[in-house]
Amino acid sequence: MLAAPLNALAEPNRMRIVELLRDGPRPVGEIAGRLRLRQPQVSKHLRILRDAGLVKVKPVAQKRVYQLQAKPFKDLGSWLETFRRLWESRLDTLDEYLQDMKGETKRG
Repeated sequence: MLAAPLNALAEPNRMRIVELLRDGPRPVGEIAGRLRLRQPQVSKHLRILRDAGLVKVKPVAQKRVYQLQAKPFKDLGSWLETFRRLWESRLDTLDEYLQDMKGETKRG
């Protein structure tokens, strides 16, 4: 379920496109110009992002405007949240260790 979005986001140019679209919908030509990529390259990346469910396209006159889809990012966020407990647990352990070291320094 998360493999396609994660694979799509693993490519740096696609990640840059997603970060650009975070600010709102944009036509392909504008994305290409902002990222200094050729339009065929951007179109290929957008197709992969669309196939992964991360973006949707809407024709507006002669342009194709892309925007982010919220659901895949919510799903990714929920999945990443399951790792928060692990991370917080490790930080708590580190904090306890540092407090112990601080106590030993004061005593020594």
